[in-house]
Order: sequence, then C-alpha cells, then structure tokens
Amino acid sequence: MIINVKEFVMQTLIRNCLAAILFGILLSMPVSLAHAQEAPHVRYQEIREGAYSVVAQVRAKPGKEDALRAATLSLIALVRGDPKNLVYFLQEDRAKPGHFVFYEIFASQADFEAHNAMPYVQEWFGKLPELADGGVEVMRLAILGESKK
Repeated sequence: MIINVKEFVMQTLIRNCLAAILFGILLSMPVSLAHAQEAPHVRYQEIREGAYSVVAQVRAKPGKEDALRAATLSLIALVRGDPKNLVYFLQEDRAKPGHFVFYEIFASQADFEAHNAMPYVQEWFGKLPELADGGVEVMRLAILGESKK
C-alpha cells in the first residue's frame, strides 16, 4: 500500500482545523443552565405546589382534521401571551392526526376560568360543534412538589 504523505498531512490538517473552529464556536456560545432549561414563555419559577393544571383533548370529525388544526394552532400565541398562563403546550397525536392534547398550567382555578372566558377561547369553543367529534375532555389537576421560592 502506497501512502501519499502530502495528501495525508493535508487531510489531517483540515480535520484538525475544522475541529478547532467548531470547538471555538462552542466555547464562545453563552449558555446559562437556567436559560437552557426554561423557554421564555414557560415560567417554572412561578409554578407553585397546588397550581391549577389542565390536560385536555379534542378529536376532529373525520375530514375536519385540517380545519380543527388551523383553528387550534391560532390559540398558541394568544394563550402563551396571557399573563395568567404559566405553561401551554398544544400537541397532536402522530398516529391519529386530528387528535389534539393540551397541557396548560395556571396559578389558580380562577386564572383558568378567566382564560376560558377570553373571547378567542369562546370563539374556538364555538367552532367545535362543526369541527370536533364530541366536546373537549378535560382533566383538572393539582401540581405536586415543593415551592421553588
């Protein structure tokens, strides 16, 4: 086997340079642990034991999956923008398109009820008879654990 020394040295230099550049980039990126663990809209520090948590689901009528998805996606920015909302996630079942699951946390039941009274939420509820197979199934939960403050 004949080794081309010049080619080998060049490839080694290029690999080492790329590795050094990538390492330098990684070192220069400021990442605080708190920032890595918490997105700006998820305010874990405000979630106390006993906070009001909701897991809800709604299923689209056959053929209405896209319409329900479009109507429901518009809620994300609105709910996350609500100062009383601490956490909000909208999820869709990968195996059953049109089956949506909500995960929400509010400091209190009163905050959750105020959220449900918002015009955009009421408008969404008004679309459900046409788009959803049945109503919204809701589990109302209490957050467990120690207070962080």
